[in-house]
Amino acid sequence: MATALDTPLLDPSRLRHDIAQFPGRGPNVGAALLAQLREQLQRGRADIKSYFEAGGSAEVVLHELSLQMDAVIQGTLDFAQAHVYGSSNPTTGEELAVIAVGGYGRQELAPGSDIDLLFLCPYKRTPHVEQISEFLLYKLWDLGLKVGQAVRSVSETIKLAQTDHTVRTALLESRLLWGSAPLADQLGKAFARDIVAGRGTAFAEAKLAERDQRHQRMGDSRFMLEPNIKDGKGGLRDLQTLIWISRFLYGGHDPAEMVRHGLLTRQSLGRFLRSRRFLWTVRCHLHYLTGRADDRLTFDVQPEIARRMGYRERNRVRAVERFMKRYYLVAKDVGALTRIFCAALEEQQLRQSRLGLRFGFGQRRVNGFVVHGNRLNVGDSGLFEREPIRMLELFHLAQERELDIHPQALASITNHLGKIDQRIRESPEANRLFLDMLCSRKDPALTLTRMNEAGVLGRFIPDFGRIVAQMQHNLYHVYTVDEHTIRAVGILSQIENGQLADELPISTEVMPKLLSRRELYVATFLHDIGKGRGGDHSEIGEQIAKRICPRFGLSDDATETVAWLVRHHLDMSRFAFKRDSEDPQTVADFVAIVQSPERLKLLLLLTATDIRAVGPSVWNGWKGQLLRELYHEAAAAMAAGDPQGRRARRIERAKAKLAEALAELPAEPWSPEAIEAYLGRHDPRYWLGFTPEEHRRHALVVGACDARRAPLAIDFRTDEFRARTDLLLYAADHPGLFMKVAGALALSGVSIVDAHIFTTADGMALDSLGFQDATSRLAVTDGARLERIRDNIEKALRGEIWLEKALAGKRNLPKRTDVFEVEPRVLIDNTASRTHSVIEVNGRDRPGLLFQLAKTLKELGLVIYSAHISTYGERVVDVFYVKDVFGLKITHRNKIQRVQKQLAEVLIVA
Repeated sequence: MATALDTPLLDPSRLRHDIAQFPGRGPNVGAALLAQLREQLQRGRADIKSYFEAGGSAEVVLHELSLQMDAVIQGTLDFAQAHVYGSSNPTTGEELAVIAVGGYGRQELAPGSDIDLLFLCPYKRTPHVEQISEFLLYKLWDLGLKVGQAVRSVSETIKLAQTDHTVRTALLESRLLWGSAPLADQLGKAFARDIVAGRGTAFAEAKLAERDQRHQRMGDSRFMLEPNIKDGKGGLRDLQTLIWISRFLYGGHDPAEMVRHGLLTRQSLGRFLRSRRFLWTVRCHLHYLTGRADDRLTFDVQPEIARRMGYRERNRVRAVERFMKRYYLVAKDVGALTRIFCAALEEQQLRQSRLGLRFGFGQRRVNGFVVHGNRLNVGDSGLFEREPIRMLELFHLAQERELDIHPQALASITNHLGKIDQRIRESPEANRLFLDMLCSRKDPALTLTRMNEAGVLGRFIPDFGRIVAQMQHNLYHVYTVDEHTIRAVGILSQIENGQLADELPISTEVMPKLLSRRELYVATFLHDIGKGRGGDHSEIGEQIAKRICPRFGLSDDATETVAWLVRHHLDMSRFAFKRDSEDPQTVADFVAIVQSPERLKLLLLLTATDIRAVGPSVWNGWKGQLLRELYHEAAAAMAAGDPQGRRARRIERAKAKLAEALAELPAEPWSPEAIEAYLGRHDPRYWLGFTPEEHRRHALVVGACDARRAPLAIDFRTDEFRARTDLLLYAADHPGLFMKVAGALALSGVSIVDAHIFTTADGMALDSLGFQDATSRLAVTDGARLERIRDNIEKALRGEIWLEKALAGKRNLPKRTDVFEVEPRVLIDNTASRTHSVIEVNGRDRPGLLFQLAKTLKELGLVIYSAHISTYGERVVDVFYVKDVFGLKITHRNKIQRVQKQLAEVLIVA
């Protein structure tokens, strides 16, 4: 890496000389020299940091840091040789070469990087070699530097390199720092003869396999929320891998060598250098900001690095999101460069063997393309230049024949992307091909991923190009918008193929009954296409759908269906997770939006697919249950047309089923009179809110508690499919009961997901709460932990725990996520329910928040009848159905304002 400044930041020759000629002698020379080294190192590094933070080049920083370290090491060794361990008559065994390897060897020393050194001796280490090496190492360690080091002979080094791929790669970048040039030259010749010669193909295969394994360890996605900019997919290590392979095959240290040897085009080299420069810059900012060798771009540093790199909010897109989009686009470019490089490399290997090309063994032609083995390639390098539509045909054929695509073909596409212009976009045949691929039963997500990676998807559909690498800076959305979209299409395909029947049973059952299958696939592809433009992305997406669907060849009514789905794709989850599906008003409002059974089916599938594609742990059985309940209620309402009559019949059926189940039990305590009395204790809401099995379970718990004259009963039931544990609490009702239970559960490390609160006719509380582990969002199954939760609830109800104090300072999210801000919001809706005021609270999640909200509602004189809790990463949305102490809605304007004000104050408490 050759870099120079008009005015160098430091003079390495002068620095080396000053250290080597350090005037101190005697027993305290070590401490005095160390002080001198520390002062020199700190001053030089401060100058380099100031240069960089003033807008200087990261490339210069890496080079200057390397030069400074060279001078420190060389000067220290000069001093040791001349004044501490010098020998007037050195022997051959005292020869020593100190060699920089790894990143330091290639003079790419980041601010926090390790210093990797090889102390090379002719045969075996001697006392002199050990003394010199230890003198240097102790000085470097005392300076606080991280040093990777080894002391080996030439033969030991070569022997190790033959079996250790890491050593082999490190030696590829070795550079003599100090000492015996003949000895270093001896290592170089042995390395070329015994390690490199004739082993280029094996090295390339090993490095690419190593890259794949590294990607798997780091998450195998270029679009991680907190990417590792060095080792992650699309990071610096991927670019270095290309240089390593090129260097092993052809020698040379300049990336331009890859062009000279046909591994990259000149245009691709430009992308390579731009990508590397960007990643270098980010890494230097990251090291300087954190003060350590940290290569993970975590949430807390992303906004500050965005600011330092000059990103500003634009068109209502936050600076950090613009910065991360740039990062993801660079990572995508790195993937494209790797494909181009591998295609050229494979072509060269084939050319060397010639056998496969000369006789065409295993090749066949299909629609003008060449199939070799299981890979589809172009047989004519000018094909895409003459017929750009053939790029779409390539992906279409690969999908239909279930073939892989040759890297050479992908490289050719990359070079001809500009040929996908408005003429191709408006071509009926091109749009037919795309729609076929999108709606295919043969893994449409794989085909869309290939098209997106190659850049075709964004060129063919520019609106999609705007969401490529579009990040959403929060904890809820795990993937960039384009990757989420493609995953959603993949999940829809899995549902259709029956692969998710256990996880999504109703969706799997409904899918074959659809009359608008194609419209659903298009809507899934377009549902988030309006993101990143400011405003409501559902409304923006609806307008895009109306414009783009006719281009795809969809009819007017199909276009209307797609646009409606895009516009309303969040409505079903909003009703299911924030409203009480047992409230007639909820169902009536939802049905008024949906209007038809076909749209209901479509919306169910799109909603389940969308949530499932957000991230691996976002979907769970509890959310599925809420969607299923709303779906069945809405379907029944459309079929019956008489919600009130249907509800009355459901209540009577529920009572009759429970009476029949209890009659089969011993007459004591379940006599006909006792059964009748029990049925009369519950209000209509109770009968509509649970299954017959749950009604029976509740009756048994209540009956046993009454028989024992116990003050309360607590019963747990784990539902792993719905990812929740159900808590049934039976106790004398009193104000603040729910508040105390919520506090005890928060103290136990679990989160309430919903709560249904009932008071029997004789004044007993029968509360049903669902909760999950606060970290894993899974059901709590451990018996010992459930007993601890029971103990916490009992102590809280007896007043033996001061909940406010116990919950103070507890966290449920890592400190680095404090960077996320959630604007507090409190909404009170008196139209969402016929009988209750519905309060929606939006704020940043924290342990004990539900307890504080419930406490505030109690102090305001409001009674909670049901609570629905949804967590979206760092943001929580709590919805409460409440009445005042007189059983009425909150209607007075001053009371509404007071409720909003006091709840908002709870949300903004740090």
